[in-house]
Amino acid sequence: MTHKTPSSSCPNLYQTKEEGYPGLYYNDNNLVSGSLEALIHHLVPTVDYHPDRTYIFTFLLSSRLFIHPYELMSKVCHLCTEQQRLGDPQADKVFRKIAPKILQLLTEWTETFPYDFRDERMMRSLKELTHRLASGDEVISQMSQGLIRRLTVLSQYEEALGKINATAAERLTVLKAKPQAAIQRDLLSICNDPFTVAQQLTHIELERLSYIGPEEFVQAFVHKDPLDNDKNCFSDHKKASNLEAYVDWFNRLSYLVATEICMPGKKKHRARVIEFFIDVARECFNIGNFNSLMAIISGMNMSPVSRLKKTWSKVKTAKFDILEHQMDPSSNFYNYRTALRGATQRSITANSSREKIVIPFFSLLIKDIYFLNEGCANRLQNGHINFEKFWELAKQVSEFMTWKKVECPFEKDRKILQYLLTAPVFTEDALYLASYESEGPENNMEKDRWKSLRCV
Repeated sequence: MTHKTPSSSCPNLYQTKEEGYPGLYYNDNNLVSGSLEALIHHLVPTVDYHPDRTYIFTFLLSSRLFIHPYELMSKVCHLCTEQQRLGDPQADKVFRKIAPKILQLLTEWTETFPYDFRDERMMRSLKELTHRLASGDEVISQMSQGLIRRLTVLSQYEEALGKINATAAERLTVLKAKPQAAIQRDLLSICNDPFTVAQQLTHIELERLSYIGPEEFVQAFVHKDPLDNDKNCFSDHKKASNLEAYVDWFNRLSYLVATEICMPGKKKHRARVIEFFIDVARECFNIGNFNSLMAIISGMNMSPVSRLKKTWSKVKTAKFDILEHQMDPSSNFYNYRTALRGATQRSITANSSREKIVIPFFSLLIKDIYFLNEGCANRLQNGHINFEKFWELAKQVSEFMTWKKVECPFEKDRKILQYLLTAPVFTEDALYLASYESEGPENNMEKDRWKSLRCV
């Protein structure tokens, strides 16, 4: 049963009551807006209705802009148990019918947004609802075990990251205390094969990508909901910071590349390091690892590196020019986006796991999502949630979800990985100092900077 609703902006907009709850608005059978209450009802299965997976993902992703996940879970529990009204002789039969559908919803939630369940309140509601569904059911047991496993693996990953960062900080302290004694090794002395280094970079990228929860994209840009008098839905506690850790990795790789280039005293050696990283970057491009590729290019374009004119004169730059052209920011990164589409297409039709690899230039992906978020309002003028915006957001995030599930097909080399993750990297000032020592300052501004850096 549908009701046409007058609308100046969209004459085909209509409201439907097919799911038994008013307040959802459609255009050409696509849900475009609705009240929060109606959208929550639309999430909960009934005897005749089951939400599709796309809606479940989209709503669970975007709802956190308007309601805490634990509050949503509480409402879902209430709506589910409402269908099991006491005193109704048919209620138990009805509830048995919808129990598998509710379980399917909970499975989607725990598998796709496991970090929500780091909140005790979420776990409590989940236990209460699964107990009502059927205690001791094998499917429930599998779901609970899967969730606990995912949360345990996340904790172990966070612990490992903490140790890696501590080791890197420790090595940097040693480097500062004994600058010459500490620099005994560089990447080329550990591995001089660009293909192997590109493979190890891909290992790091795919591991770090795999831990980013889809909700982290939303929480990165969260604003206070104007209709919510309470503080915004993430101000109490973020459940994960894997997105930030991944951005930190990009910055580390850029600085590592710059450090490796500025470190050697001999021009010939510096030129060799630059050519090596150009080859690593090219292998990254061939693999589909655009994030490492861009980090390497960024490192080479840092001022302390780019100013080394005598060093660059010894480098065959043709390959580097091609790579820079691929990642050229003009026309909104048109060349890169074309290459990304090609890699995505290859991934869809892939026969091997190697062909499935798509690691996007992450900062640009975040920027795209940011502009989508900023460009459209979360709510319409009537206070309804602008669901058209969230379909688009979910589309972008779900593509990322496909990419992050790819397992790295390359063999791990612990020695190279350890070096890439923990080798000391110079700060910007230290890079400039090393750069000026390799090739002296060329103008007054550089001379002043060099003087001030040496006084520190």
